Amino acid sequence: MDQLSQSLARNLKHWRTRRGLTLDRLAARAGLSRGMVIQVEQARTNPSLETMVKLADALGVDMTALLDTNQVPRVRLTPPERAIRVWSTESGSSSTLLAGNCDQGAFELWTWRLEPGDVSLSAPHPPGTTELLHVTAGELTLIVDGEIHPMPTGYSATLSTDVSHGYRNDGDITVEMTLAAYIPSARPSD
Repeated sequence: MDQLSQSLARNLKHWRTRRGLTLDRLAARAGLSRGMVIQVEQARTNPSLETMVKLADALGVDMTALLDTNQVPRVRLTPPERAIRVWSTESGSSSTLLAGNCDQGAFELWTWRLEPGDVSLSAPHPPGTTELLHVTAGELTLIVDGEIHPMPTGYSATLSTDVSHGYRNDGDITVEMTLAAYIPSARPSD
């Protein structure tokens, strides 16, 4: 987690400065307190996945831009040990950011593991955000804007995630899925 906090701090300051945002303005855009943004930028906290998503959305970058600085012009290989576990529970559920790019909006590739009974809920992402997911094990309960969609092994989905959404495991076996997310560039309008 220390490596994650250091990368996040360094990259948050880089992108905030590049976007011309003050700490106050970034905090307002992200819906966070100024104190939280300062703590993250100074690597004094391990922020939640929701906080990191809010910061990335407010800056118009993907999570990879906040967590990694090794940008290779045409190809960037990410060995397994460099994938970043962003969310986890004591029961073993987790989400891992495998790769991403933010040249023209954020495009991210994730693996998810949900143990029985676990859930991950998300606030709406910016307008135009789209996710593709594929269930490789178990049966996922997909929740989009309060509507439930059962997804057994082998099912795939395309969904707009500019509404509240979440992933839940109501079954008895572990759910595994691969998720790709596209978040359009959010250029500061003020």
